[in-house]
Amino acid sequence: MPQPDKCWGVSCWAGTGIQLQCGGGQWAEPGPEPGPALPTGRVKERAVSSRMDTNGGLPAIGSRRDLHIWITENLKMVPVPERAYGNFFEEHCYIVLHSLKATSGAPKDLHYWVGKEAGVEAQGTAGSFVQHLQETLGGATVQHREAQGHESACFRSYFRPGIIYRKGGLASALKHVETNVYNIQRLLHIRAGKHVSASEGLALTRSLQDRERGGRAQIGVVDDEAEATDLMQIMEAVLGYRVGNLHTAMPSKSTDQLQKANVRLYHVYEKGKDVVIQELATCPLAQDLLQKEDCYILDQGGFKIYVWQGRMTSLQEKKAAFSRALGFIQAKGYPSYTNVEVVDEGAESAAFKQLFRSWSGEQRKNKHLRGMGKLLQVKLDVGKLHSHPELAAQLRMVDDGSGKVEVWYIQDSCRQPVDPTHHGQLCAGNCYLVLYTYQKMGLVQYILYLWQGLQAAADEIKALKGNAEELDLQYHGALVQEHVTMGSEPPHFLTIFQGQLVIFQGSAGHNGKGQPASATRLFHVRGTDSYNTWTLEVPARASALNSNDIFLLATAGLCYLWFGKGCSGDQREMARTVVTVISRKDKEMVLEGQEPPHFWEALGGRAPYPRSKRLPEDVSDFQPRLFECSIQTGPLVLTEVVFFSQEDLDKYDVMLLDTWEEIFLWLGAAASEWKQEAVAWGREYLKTHPAGRSLATPIVLVKQGHEPPTFTGWFHMWDPYKWTNNQSYEEVVEGGLGAVSAISEITAEVNNFRLSRWPSNGRAGPLALSALKGSKDSSENELELGPKAGSGSSSPGSVASGSLPREQLRHQAVEDLPEGVDPAHKESYLSDSDFQEIFGKSKEEFYSMAKWRQQQEKKQLGFF
Repeated sequence: MPQPDKCWGVSCWAGTGIQLQCGGGQWAEPGPEPGPALPTGRVKERAVSSRMDTNGGLPAIGSRRDLHIWITENLKMVPVPERAYGNFFEEHCYIVLHSLKATSGAPKDLHYWVGKEAGVEAQGTAGSFVQHLQETLGGATVQHREAQGHESACFRSYFRPGIIYRKGGLASALKHVETNVYNIQRLLHIRAGKHVSASEGLALTRSLQDRERGGRAQIGVVDDEAEATDLMQIMEAVLGYRVGNLHTAMPSKSTDQLQKANVRLYHVYEKGKDVVIQELATCPLAQDLLQKEDCYILDQGGFKIYVWQGRMTSLQEKKAAFSRALGFIQAKGYPSYTNVEVVDEGAESAAFKQLFRSWSGEQRKNKHLRGMGKLLQVKLDVGKLHSHPELAAQLRMVDDGSGKVEVWYIQDSCRQPVDPTHHGQLCAGNCYLVLYTYQKMGLVQYILYLWQGLQAAADEIKALKGNAEELDLQYHGALVQEHVTMGSEPPHFLTIFQGQLVIFQGSAGHNGKGQPASATRLFHVRGTDSYNTWTLEVPARASALNSNDIFLLATAGLCYLWFGKGCSGDQREMARTVVTVISRKDKEMVLEGQEPPHFWEALGGRAPYPRSKRLPEDVSDFQPRLFECSIQTGPLVLTEVVFFSQEDLDKYDVMLLDTWEEIFLWLGAAASEWKQEAVAWGREYLKTHPAGRSLATPIVLVKQGHEPPTFTGWFHMWDPYKWTNNQSYEEVVEGGLGAVSAISEITAEVNNFRLSRWPSNGRAGPLALSALKGSKDSSENELELGPKAGSGSSSPGSVASGSLPREQLRHQAVEDLPEGVDPAHKESYLSDSDFQEIFGKSKEEFYSMAKWRQQQEKKQLGFF
């Protein structure tokens, strides 16, 4: 009976943790006493991490993805078996075709991968096959040229456990993957664009075990060499003794945001027998520059080269796309591995579109405009917004604004409460904190808006952030913080004031002090309902008027409500409601063109103002994009995660989600130290964006476990209990992989080296693994049935269950609880009605849930 393989995974903790090395670093033959020669068949290979699936499974294709791979063999293209996906031989070229299932009209991605040892003939064969596939698939295809070690984020996203580079060619290795072969020994060097977590390294190891060892290999993990002496003996027998210390981990060279923002567009055309490449424009680029009859090269700072082909481009020009791009790369002196993406008109990738100031597709624009009425109608349906978070994300609405609102203004570096009667009355010279509390599926949620007036002083802005942090601490880190700049308020911010938001000029304290108001003031009213209406004080002169809107002119003796010729009936109705907030004086209705002389006198005389009809707002066709943030090399580096999912959110990371209208910064549970820097990274991203983005774009800070539906709605699937039921690395090592009680004896020969008996508990050091598979910990499914009567200290004692008000239990420390209350079951002392209102369910329903889910809800609601 063949003995099990041994697949060793070793974490490297050196340096900044950029790379994780299987084998613990560099290993070499010793000096005077040479170690055993490397066994036949052992080769040093590399594995590139690609935001690995911690379940260690096959590429994340699932029901939504379709992947096909071919390899060049004897100048032919041969299909690669699915179990070999992710393995690439360096002497070959590969073709990878990816598409999204059940997505009509979505462009396919066709990748041409070149190994660093691939010959010219192999590259020619692959190139011809790409062209043939392109013609067969039609125009809705994005073509990519990938070079080994420098693959695009899109390419890496197909192989979640990671990419493995195999030495040699397919003929020498016989098969892509040798399953159930027990004499192959390989050293894999795991690298990534960021730190590789131990969980990710373990995921790749498990993937190799399942795919290449038939599930029979044993995994040994070395977290501490001093304690895992038995595993170290095996490694030294195979690899030789290590000479010197571990190398300090060095971060990979990455392109920073400033370099990526250096975008230039070139027009490519033929002049006689010559091909001319002429620079046309620099950022920010306009979509109108691209003409359907022509071909263009877009150079993103040498980081990536795009070739755009109009729908009227000739077939001959399309065939020459890659050769022209490679010629451009050579002429520019860029590295030969520079990534190339060829896009056809109408099939542009999300990354390409975002290099332009705006991007509109006629089909999408018309569809959006037709469906806008329906979207507005469902705004009031809070249940639909919560059950369909994708709708909440598109509308940027967590609910209908009917929750609790608290407002503070910043004065002398402290926050001062604003009287509820003055909620929604803000001053451009001040900063405000607006705390909104609402319920989602029975759970209390919070959004803290940090509103910054355009005339606010620097010290007030700094104090605004400090006071926001104090509030966040009071709410145990549960606040979603959204930074809002005056004039760029998100729809939900307008909604919570029910159309009554008025922004005054200057800085006026809400304690009666402030700048004296002018005798004549002009207010611009925009909006059609309580969800999109706001009023802004503007300079009191005629040039500020606009025929499309409504204005309130307040003078010492009279107020004029001026209706422009282009305003609608809905606008007029909302204006009549809003102006009562500004002034309770009698209003004289004035139609444009029928103004009395005193009206113009109050504005300092007549003057030209905009009279043309306002065009509909441009609907940009931008898809959301997710990036991982890193500053390990100094400047901010963003690595895109293509086809992202919740699995890509790691507790050690800071992730940036760009939905174009908002920027979300997601902080993992173990990344709270970057909380202060995260918002600054969002602003740097906007500042260096090649499309010339507005710096007033709202930035939302979201912490793991407190994601609002406006964030989760951008993900295809979202499990709100994922992290409450997710095992840590240590738990995986000790439980999920080491559930077999003991291994009686394992015998292995490595160059005549005899492995001694393992410890009786089957463990090598505190975290070594004894086996790979085991039963799931049954404690996960235990149910907590509430406090048990007669169980000593865990019983309520003299306090009867359901007898205390919520204020004495919620968010209370143990020492502050009433005498006799069991701190582990504070929620049980609520009355049935209070329990139902807070938890959104009865006590019986709550205690029938799994224990971990009970604990999660208790944490979120302040009863933990």
